[in-house]
Amino acid sequence: MALRDLLVYVDQTDGALARLRLAADLACRHDSRLTALFIREFSQTQLQMRKTAELGLVSGEDLDRLNRRLQLSIDEAVDRLRSQFEALGREHRLEIEWRCVDGSASVVAPEHARYADLCILGPNESNDDASVGYTFSEQLLFATGRPLVLIPTVGSFDTLGRHIVVGWNASRPATRAVSDALPLIERAERTTVITIDSADFVDRDSAPAADQLVKHLRRHSSSVDAVQLKDVPAGSIAEALQAEARNLGADLIVTGAYGHPKFWEKLVGGVTRDLLNRMNFPILMSH
Repeated sequence: MALRDLLVYVDQTDGALARLRLAADLACRHDSRLTALFIREFSQTQLQMRKTAELGLVSGEDLDRLNRRLQLSIDEAVDRLRSQFEALGREHRLEIEWRCVDGSASVVAPEHARYADLCILGPNESNDDASVGYTFSEQLLFATGRPLVLIPTVGSFDTLGRHIVVGWNASRPATRAVSDALPLIERAERTTVITIDSADFVDRDSAPAADQLVKHLRRHSSSVDAVQLKDVPAGSIAEALQAEARNLGADLIVTGAYGHPKFWEKLVGGVTRDLLNRMNFPILMSH
């Protein structure tokens, strides 16, 4: 399946423009339609400003002035990002759509993501209280049924999906992630399968070796190889995977979201949460 419909979620954070640029580059290389989604809601900083004002017992008139100032700030962010998005569309000759909607991102974003082949976003975008301790990216991961590409807020990245690293442990989530990433793998210049010799990274005993996945992926792409990392401490898997991807010159990691679907509080497994909390590399996740 080709990637024909990409969605990039942008907001008031500094990383929004970087995501637009990466999404535009990816859409250009895959001949995809690109939609940018901006959801009008207060940022965490803006919410804190309103809370501080309310606790300070400011007058209703002063609170109205603050709200108008915050809304103006959001308007300016919308205008700036839309202008940059449209410029990227012209530069890459893309079919694009700008969507600006009101609401809570944790509710609205999944509704839009379900109608795209791939959703590109930052690791921890939403700041509403509905998350109940879970990040926005964690909620979307399990709510949309679509693969997500998470772009970290640290670091600088020029491309996305030219050299792909697959974090492989032969589990169902890892298999799903590879399947979802096949359109990217087919057009990548190189794909490297990484297995990590750690009990916590293997989902079941007697898991097939990486060479079986390499043989499978070579039916989709000619440039596929494998690397095994040995004696990695269980608590360092996320860091080791990202460090090796960087050493290889990759620009995207593909991995499954590991967890136990019986209980929501166990949905995000240890490696997955470590990757989300210590993210310094673009990651495609699937569940």
